[in-house]
Amino acid sequence: MTNEKRERQEAPLVEIKDLKKYFKVGDRQLKAVDHLNFDIYPGETVGLVGESGCGKSTAGRTMIRLYEATGGEVHFNGKNLFALNQRELMKLRREVQMIFQDPYASLNPRMTVENIIGEPLAIHSIVKGKQKHDRVVELLELVGLSPDHINRFPHEFSGGQRQRIGIARALALNPKFIVCDEPISALDVSIQAQVVNLLKELQRKMGLTYLFIAHDLAMVKYISDRIVVMYLGNMMELSESEELYREPLHPYTRALLSSVPIPKPNLHRERIVIAGDVPSPINPPSGCVFRTRCPHVMDICAQEKPEWKEAKPGHYVSCHLYS
Repeated sequence: MTNEKRERQEAPLVEIKDLKKYFKVGDRQLKAVDHLNFDIYPGETVGLVGESGCGKSTAGRTMIRLYEATGGEVHFNGKNLFALNQRELMKLRREVQMIFQDPYASLNPRMTVENIIGEPLAIHSIVKGKQKHDRVVELLELVGLSPDHINRFPHEFSGGQRQRIGIARALALNPKFIVCDEPISALDVSIQAQVVNLLKELQRKMGLTYLFIAHDLAMVKYISDRIVVMYLGNMMELSESEELYREPLHPYTRALLSSVPIPKPNLHRERIVIAGDVPSPINPPSGCVFRTRCPHVMDICAQEKPEWKEAKPGHYVSCHLYS
């Protein structure tokens, strides 16, 4: 979705404002997510990328209140999710769903496919009996599975098929917004593209909006309209997908993109290697959290946290190189 298209939208579907999630570790705090600010527009896919342990999944779970936030706000259709009581939150669950990373661990091994996909319908009293059965069959066909699978258990399916069951369950209540928490990372490479293409097709048919969390940068480029880059719980960069891959601004983003394989043996490019290890989120570096590994570090990087600014139209970065 381009800037021109977003300008025609009345308002974002999801607004993340200064989102924070800290975990208490002894007498200290682990800052898993620290000051996230971005919007997601209707029909858009926003990719959330970064190294393992950077806080991507925690951010996604906190946005939809699977974790209670330490601070900040998340507005969905103008409503602050963090201000809702349990009854109001229950109603909102119909519109906000999640696809989990592990398609086996997220499915109850003692339940049949019909019970797994039909459970949200039963909890929210949408349909019962024959109507519920018919709805489950409809959802199975929607995600490319056979109605004959309805009485099978999760262990009888391949990883890709189990993830399709998880997708069908997420679609059961006709949600508007889905958090996709690394939905392809546990799948074989040959299956990953099939699942991503399914998500794109469902988005086109149903007008879905996605937050797509992943560390596979090539796949994120393929599915995302815009991309948020995270490091140690902080936002480093935000841009249109094509713009980010064509001209990354932050040194961390450049290093990440330099590691993406290119299917052209004769094409040579500079490989940027990030020195050192990721610091502990319990005791993050002062100033810029990336400064201990940055090849362009300056004195000011240790003294001040860089300002989040719009370096180019629609292209935001947190780095003193652009102050």
